[in-house]
Amino acid sequence: MKTKVTKDKVNVITLGCSKNLVDSENIITQLQANDISAEHEQDGNDANVVIVNTCGFIETAKEESVNTILTYADEKIKGNIDKLYVTGCLSHRYKEDLEKEIPEVDAYFGTMELPGLLSRFNVDYQHELIGERRIATLSHYAYLKISEGCNRTCSFCAIPLMRGDHVSKPIEDVVKEAKNLVRAGVKEIMLIAQELTYYGLDIYKKRALAELLAALEAVDGLDWVRLHYAYPSKFPKDIFDVMAQSKNLCHYLDIPLQHANDAVLHRMKRQITQAEMVELIAHARQVVPDIHIRTTLLVGFPGETEAEFQDLCDFIESQQFERLGVFQYSHEEGTSAHDLVDDVSAEVKAERANRIMEIQQSISYQKNRSKVGQEFKVLIDRKEGGYYYGRTKYDSPEVDNEVLIDATAHYARVGDFARVKIIDAQEYDLIGEILT
Repeated sequence: MKTKVTKDKVNVITLGCSKNLVDSENIITQLQANDISAEHEQDGNDANVVIVNTCGFIETAKEESVNTILTYADEKIKGNIDKLYVTGCLSHRYKEDLEKEIPEVDAYFGTMELPGLLSRFNVDYQHELIGERRIATLSHYAYLKISEGCNRTCSFCAIPLMRGDHVSKPIEDVVKEAKNLVRAGVKEIMLIAQELTYYGLDIYKKRALAELLAALEAVDGLDWVRLHYAYPSKFPKDIFDVMAQSKNLCHYLDIPLQHANDAVLHRMKRQITQAEMVELIAHARQVVPDIHIRTTLLVGFPGETEAEFQDLCDFIESQQFERLGVFQYSHEEGTSAHDLVDDVSAEVKAERANRIMEIQQSISYQKNRSKVGQEFKVLIDRKEGGYYYGRTKYDSPEVDNEVLIDATAHYARVGDFARVKIIDAQEYDLIGEILT
């Protein structure tokens, strides 16, 4: 009597940023291409194999990753799953420690070891599948990674330890992937990287983001292109000229500034001053008057005084960012900042983060109020609790404002665009009605 062979069913769990999500989508694409059932974060499914794609960026992210591994390790002990694999940034950085602490995991893999992970399923990595990624987001938008790694030396950041040096993806490969995504129904693409503005320096010997954007504008059916994670130092200002003239490049820029006090910026090794940042922002708003700028800030960096923090607060007030997020400093081994004394208490870090968000809440409310009465093209993301939730071209998924539309009074199709008039505004959301 022959033994019945049961094929693996794989559940991929993603932690951390959108770059990790793209990596998970690539894992799933490779597995499915080899006739292995693989899904992304399917609750209650009958998967017998789990792959946890971890984040190791800051302490809270590391804790979440470890707790998730432990949860699935317990499921393996109980016999609910057969195999458990761990990949991603945390696994890359702390592989030996994790092997000792959580031996229930069948194998750990780093950020650049996808072929090794696939070998556990007796399949080979298929390079020809590049550009044919099966997305795990809503079907009408996707993240597109244009490079890997980072050559910057920011003193607080451990990303280069986990992702290596900057490696750009050729323009033709990015365009091919964009076309395939559009054929699959994607209307909006978020370009992501550890550092967008460095794009092309390694393979074209020049900053080539503007050329890439021009190539993407020629992709039929690609309505919106959005820029994420642009480093401010030596910023290629021709991007703003492209943005002002482009048909599909959103007037939106995610540019993590981290701080504004010159002394803190120097300790952070950010290679820029407050005056240079002010000049860059002013130039952006001059060339693209309606540009919406998202930035990310870091509070509680070693040695940050109250005066230095106040300088940051004054900067936020003066620059009036449309979108803003804040992190509390995490003391990461292997970074040059780890040699400094982590002398700002957890309580002060939290209090400073809250103060910044109070400032931004007021700014955001006033900017949202100014949109009341205006009309916008809105991409409808989902229907939930009696409302449609959509976004303007000034907002990225999950992190920015949404437009709420009463579903009892209006009809829209998820994944389609609608013309919407804003009738009310909240601190971080807009209320709209669909125009017929």
